[in-house]
Amino acid sequence: MNTDLPRFELDLPHRAIFTVPDTDGIAIECESGSVWVTLDDDPRDIVLAAGERFTGTSHRRALVSALQDARIAIAVPRPALSLVAERPVAPSRWRLGRVGAAGHGLSPA
Repeated sequence: MNTDLPRFELDLPHRAIFTVPDTDGIAIECESGSVWVTLDDDPRDIVLAAGERFTGTSHRRALVSALQDARIAIAVPRPALSLVAERPVAPSRWRLGRVGAAGHGLSPA
């Protein structure tokens, strides 16, 4: 996976579902196990095994379902992730702004 993008890793137990509300530019990599990626209004079945990756190219919601215990990595494009300070403060008090990862809506289903 492109290490230049901000990313996080997530363990999904068998049958767990993770929601990505907008996949445009988001990379989903299966690091172990296998997952099924379902996109809204897309007839494809996207199954990722360990080492395989899917990168979204349109504004669609995705459900990432663990077909077995799996570990995935999600890479978020830089424009969607920014550090915002409420007022000038030390970097240790910075927080992710509304357009950050949490604001991007990434969450368990």
